[in-house]
Amino acid sequence: MKEITKIVITGGPCAGKSTAMSWVQKAFTQMGYSVLFVPETATELITGGVAPWTCGANGDYQKCQLKLQLDKEAVFEQAAMTMAAEKVLIVCDRGALDNKAYMNDTEFSQVLEFLGTNEIELRDNYDAVFHLVTAAKGAEEFYTTANNAARTETLDEAAALDDKLISAWTGHPHLRVIDNSASFEEKMKRLVAEISSFLGEPEPFEIERKYLIEYPDLEWLESIPNCQRVEIIQTYLKSENDEEVRVRQRGYDGHYIYFQTTKRKVSDIRRVEIERRLSESEYIRLLMNADTTKRQIRKDRYCLTYKNQYFEIDVYPFWNDRAIAEIELSDENAEIVFPEQIKVIKEVTDDESYKNASLAKV
Repeated sequence: MKEITKIVITGGPCAGKSTAMSWVQKAFTQMGYSVLFVPETATELITGGVAPWTCGANGDYQKCQLKLQLDKEAVFEQAAMTMAAEKVLIVCDRGALDNKAYMNDTEFSQVLEFLGTNEIELRDNYDAVFHLVTAAKGAEEFYTTANNAARTETLDEAAALDDKLISAWTGHPHLRVIDNSASFEEKMKRLVAEISSFLGEPEPFEIERKYLIEYPDLEWLESIPNCQRVEIIQTYLKSENDEEVRVRQRGYDGHYIYFQTTKRKVSDIRRVEIERRLSESEYIRLLMNADTTKRQIRKDRYCLTYKNQYFEIDVYPFWNDRAIAEIELSDENAEIVFPEQIKVIKEVTDDESYKNASLAKV
């Protein structure tokens, strides 16, 4: 069965994306993938004379760029379907939600209306997003505009734009932020390791830590740009004893996407996890196989990026004094730094009573 995965490599100006593409091609070709690259659309248009300052207005330019971006991705996906390779990795040099960082809210709404789509569809149309932090944050001595004719940002502007890009993608189910805390070579190795972990190479392990926290300040969460609320309905299906199978509706404002997830426990914090995207009709059909010994789990998830970490804070309707905060890691020993507004009660990673499957028991 052909496996096609579409990911985004994004980041602020002078983050190392061009170099990252060669690292990704070499690493994943060696792993047996046919690696396809969708070129960055903004550079393509701007160097060709189509830019925000040559079009009638910024909104006019953004309509052109986003339409071309989506058309190019569709062509690459169509081509991937015809290829003999069993594993195809489509790598997008920036994705659709990058455009949001270059627009105000009114312009973004107008572009969505022009394309006949919504933010959920654009954002979650990718399987994973990997953000490389600009050199302007933590590696200032290496920041330059000399290697890209379309790059004009100053150091401060590049850092601010990097923050906007992270905020634009916050809310995606699989967002990873890779900073400049080590050498540039180590940054590239971390990117390859994060993509490998997501793809399940060599196995689809999920390393997750979970914390019981005090009920969060929802007004604060909803006021900050690096946080996005997502509505989730999770239904458990009948399955074998050693597996947990669930389907999930995920989105907000009436726009949803659907997933099926199968998990098998390996250790207290490590599990084999296989996830696939569903159509709405597939999702509805699978609901007919719901495990009637468990109730549906409904929750609001606040996806929060903080210090290049990606937290998922789950607020349940049956609790008014506590919530659950989760973070996925590529390294079991990685240090976790919580915002001061989040008050941790205790870690519950290996406490079965706080797992969704236990909370779902009737």
